[in-house]
Amino acid sequence: MPIDAIQWCNLPVEFHPLPGEESSSGVSKNVVAYFSKSIKILCSSNGLVLCSVASENGISFFIINPTTQSCSPIPTHEHLQNKSCYDHKIGFVCESDGNIMIYHFIDNLDEWCSDFDCKVYKEGVWKERERFFTGSRNLRFDMSVHHKGVIHVISDCSPYLTRNNPYFRPYIVSYNFEDGKSRLLRVPKEARKGSHDKSCEMRIFKWGKVTDSDQSLCLVRLRKGVFTVWVLTKYETSLWKKILKIRVRAMGLSENDLSQVAVKSFIVLNGELLVFATQNKVYVYSLSDKRIRNFWNHESEFNILRFIPYKDTLGRFDIGTKILPLPIHV
Repeated sequence: MPIDAIQWCNLPVEFHPLPGEESSSGVSKNVVAYFSKSIKILCSSNGLVLCSVASENGISFFIINPTTQSCSPIPTHEHLQNKSCYDHKIGFVCESDGNIMIYHFIDNLDEWCSDFDCKVYKEGVWKERERFFTGSRNLRFDMSVHHKGVIHVISDCSPYLTRNNPYFRPYIVSYNFEDGKSRLLRVPKEARKGSHDKSCEMRIFKWGKVTDSDQSLCLVRLRKGVFTVWVLTKYETSLWKKILKIRVRAMGLSENDLSQVAVKSFIVLNGELLVFATQNKVYVYSLSDKRIRNFWNHESEFNILRFIPYKDTLGRFDIGTKILPLPIHV
């Protein structure tokens, strides 16, 4: 599965194929150059990429098919026009039949609360859904996971709540787009221990291949240079199974000075590969045979690096007739 390692703020884009899938990448150089200009990549699903571009008149959104080099504009509702409101709380799902859904969670700016308004774009229309209850912690909307029709978002780990607060420890919260119900999922007890350490970061990802009927969620914690990975085995009771715990320096990196190695970003792909970036390299670590499968240099000189999974062999849906490049005014 090719992956897209990008900067968050309209900076250079790199496409990298995973081991064994080098021949599948059909993204042309002019598409990569187009993404690296004034386009902001928000997320990807089934080979389609949701992007935005800012102008004096507001923000425009569109879906790009890099394989066919075509794009389709998305109408914006009033909150999306406000540059300060949409930030990372927007997501995108393309089903296997080509049906598209975009969701946007909106802060209540009048008063602080644990609820977000929700708007969903389907069949060419934005519709309002039930409010999304999130608990007292800030959520990592930039790494949400859509699983079986439900969106899942993990909270941050920072120690800004008092110990008697029911949301003192980090958690995962889900939201059902059909009935508007929210639910909290506990993270493993071991993951909660030491979670307020400033070096601790937790992320969730989809677990399993696209063709697997028993797909689930996995949780990755990076704390003090140690990766720990759990898989959710029983959804209803929040039961997790630990499958990996390893120090980064013991993973077989090719860095000259392992004492200076710091992980900048990480992601789990296909339920078997932990992909992570250091200051100079991107590594692919196999969770099945516990070894580095591949690595390459990246050209990012910035501290923030973001991975977006991208599968171009699924991206042949007919989304529109406009051919890149779009007229862009920034």
